[in-house]
Parts: sequence; C-alpha cells; structure tokens
Amino acid sequence: MATPTAIVAYLALFAAVGFLFLFVNLLIGKLVRPALPNAEKREVYECGEPTIGSSFVQFDLRFYVVALLFIIFDVEVAFFFPWATVFGKATELAAHDVPVLAAEVDPAAPADQLSGVALARLRELGVTDTSLLPAAEATVSFRQSARTLALLSIADIAVFFGVLMVGFAYVWKRGDLDWVRSVARQEKRATHRGPPTPALESSTSILSA
Repeated sequence: MATPTAIVAYLALFAAVGFLFLFVNLLIGKLVRPALPNAEKREVYECGEPTIGSSFVQFDLRFYVVALLFIIFDVEVAFFFPWATVFGKATELAAHDVPVLAAEVDPAAPADQLSGVALARLRELGVTDTSLLPAAEATVSFRQSARTLALLSIADIAVFFGVLMVGFAYVWKRGDLDWVRSVARQEKRATHRGPPTPALESSTSILSA
C-alpha cells in the first residue's frame, strides 16, 4: 500500500513531468517556428473573430455551445479513470497467478488467512471487513467474486459509454456541432427542394416578360 510520502512524490513527479513537457514544447516552438510578423497577425481578435465596435454586444453563441460540449464530454471521460482502477484491481484478483491465501506463499500460515496481495487489493477497493470470506474453498469463491466484479464494471462502463454516445449523436443530429448552422440549413433546404421544374421556369419567364 502506498504511503503518504510516496503519494506526494508521485504527485510531484507528475507535476514536474507536465511542466517540463509544456516548457520543452514551447521552447522548441520558439526556436523552430518562423517569425514573420505583419499587420494582419498583429490585429486583435477574440475567439477567431475581429473585435469591431464596443465589447458590450451580443456575442455569437456558437462558441459557447462548442465550449460547453467540450467541457461536458471532457468531464465525462474523466470518469473512466476510477472505472479503470476498479477493473484493473478486480482483474488482478481474479488472475490464477495471484495468491489468495497466505498458505499459498507460506505453508506455516493459517489456512483461512488471506495473502498480503489480496488484503492490499481489497483495502484499495474499499473492502475492510474480510471476516465474512469462507475458509473452505476460499480461493475459488474469492476469484469468482473478483471475476464477477470485473464483469459488472465492464457492463457499467458500457452503459456509461453508450449514454455518452447517444448524447453526442443527439447534439450532432440537432446541428449543434455545425460551425455555421444557417449555411447548413440552407444547404439542407436546397437539397430537399431539388432543381426547379420546367413549368415553373416557363411561368416565371412569362411573368417577367
């Protein structure tokens, strides 16, 4: 089980690697990319649009819609990490090469005592009371329970991912992902209407004459 010092060390290492990754990329971009400043590049813009007039105007809501969709799906994907943790630990407990009882490692250990690996994984999964585990056929029952937990986690993430994809398909079907919705609607209307009929063209020409 990881100690508080080890957890802090992991967090510090993660932060240091992230900082170095950003710093190295910015430094490489500064040294490699061409520097060709001109008047157009120096213009002030906001979210890809030039700033014209006062800032107290109605802003295009498409930027907010795309930003909200990104935040929603980004937060939803973050829930994959705890699921991956549970699935990984349950799969490890269900593996045949992981000792369940301490007697499998040390023959002098009590027959109903769990191994250190099994106890550690159970504590990481939030199981603190291990006295209810049966002593007889404990290995088979333990691995079967771990396998059931792994299958339940797969079903849970499948439902979660399915709901996420249904929401994505809904906003895509509504046209919320189209950058210019008015142009997309005009194209759809032109497609549904089709080419004008000859009779309509002749009547139009007669009226115009």
